[in-house]
Amino acid sequence: MGELQASFHTFSIWQAILWCYYPMAVLVALELVARSIDDDDDQNGGRMVPVLQSYSP
Repeated sequence: MGELQASFHTFSIWQAILWCYYPMAVLVALELVARSIDDDDDQNGGRMVPVLQSYSP
């Protein structure tokens, strides 16, 4: 039990707060990287071309 108290006193409150934000920062960074990869291979930015739309009355 003495080791637990010693480790409690060496771990500051700022480290505990930052430890909660590390996983969220990683997720936000992954989301930003995923959005920056543009796999848009269609023309005109993905707008529909009416000529290619099939017409069914």
